Amino acid sequence: MGSTVVPSDDFLLPIVTLPQRWDVFCSVVDNYGDAGVAWRLARQLVAEHRRNTRFFVDALPVLSRIAPDVDPSRDRQNVQGVDIIRWEGADRPMPPTTPGQAVIEAFGCGLPSSYLDAMVALSAPPAWINLEYLSAEGWIEGCHGLKSHHPRLPLRRYFYFPGFTAASGGLLREADLLSRRDAFQNDPGARATFWRALGVALPEGALAISLFCYPNRHLPALLDAWADGDVSVCCIVPEGVAAGELDRWTGGAVPHAGQVLARGRLSLAGIPFVAQDVYDRLLWSCDLNLVRGEDSFVRSLWAARPFVWQPYPQADNAQLAKLDAFLERYASGVPQAGPASFDAWHRAWNDPADGGSIAALWAVLAAELPALGAYARRWTAELAGQPDLTSRLVRMVEELV
Repeated sequence: MGSTVVPSDDFLLPIVTLPQRWDVFCSVVDNYGDAGVAWRLARQLVAEHRRNTRFFVDALPVLSRIAPDVDPSRDRQNVQGVDIIRWEGADRPMPPTTPGQAVIEAFGCGLPSSYLDAMVALSAPPAWINLEYLSAEGWIEGCHGLKSHHPRLPLRRYFYFPGFTAASGGLLREADLLSRRDAFQNDPGARATFWRALGVALPEGALAISLFCYPNRHLPALLDAWADGDVSVCCIVPEGVAAGELDRWTGGAVPHAGQVLARGRLSLAGIPFVAQDVYDRLLWSCDLNLVRGEDSFVRSLWAARPFVWQPYPQADNAQLAKLDAFLERYASGVPQAGPASFDAWHRAWNDPADGGSIAALWAVLAAELPALGAYARRWTAELAGQPDLTSRLVRMVEELV
């Protein structure tokens, strides 16, 4: 492959000549999932599909926490083959630039008016895709791939819904993800080296549980259940996660990276906020993963380990409909239904009012972890039979341009 330089209106970034250019726009609202999903997509477009990809993002400090090679002080940089460009959001002017053949608007973040005008000026308008949030709800299948006309400009935008069925947009999954997972999980030495690198010393016989949740009123009761239970638990917590609940439960002694707080049968082990690839290995290493939102949720599915999911809290508790839809789909994914504790735990963990007896539920869940793990592996293997999101998206764009 030869190399070239983008023209002056394209920020003078050195790139590798690839057959097609894609622009991915992402505006970070208040968490890491938006940037996480968009960054995984951008990386995979370059690494596996040879798409020349520019990633426009308005929160480089957030991105740098999950992609440490990113320098949050730089307006323009190339990381892992992706041209990363700081932008100020849809309502702010941006420097003139020629749009790519494909334009991905992540999660309806909006596009600057000047960029839209530049899309119109092209001899052939780009494929404009709105990448929606993941859902297991049945209605998305009827909306996936639908188009809408811009109210002012001669442009069409297509809606892309990630999901769990062949009629949806699929899930992000790198081509070698599951083989890397299996090699890691089948190598005790690799896992031991990983724990040492994180600075985590697992107590003998303890369950390893990763905690990545939104503020959750039921967390103190769960910590009590772990501390007072019959099973030794080591809970691994990235810095800043559930800080309010942890601060109240520990009396202000929240463990920072490299620190451990022990109470009863529970050890709270603080770790840094890690890069995406490191977080994958954390999920692969744990006996149970508490995850949230979209990015960590999808990665926990591919980890093929027991998990508990907390959807992003929404007004009027709209997230509960998404939870119900997923639980129904998860139970019907393979011939053998999953253990009943899975549903009960999810509903209690996400109950906006009374979570029920977390302690009693934990005793049941802990006993069923082996069955939950076997079920997760079967369900994940079934899901992996479908094409991944990026491959489906590339095919869709090829049909449009």
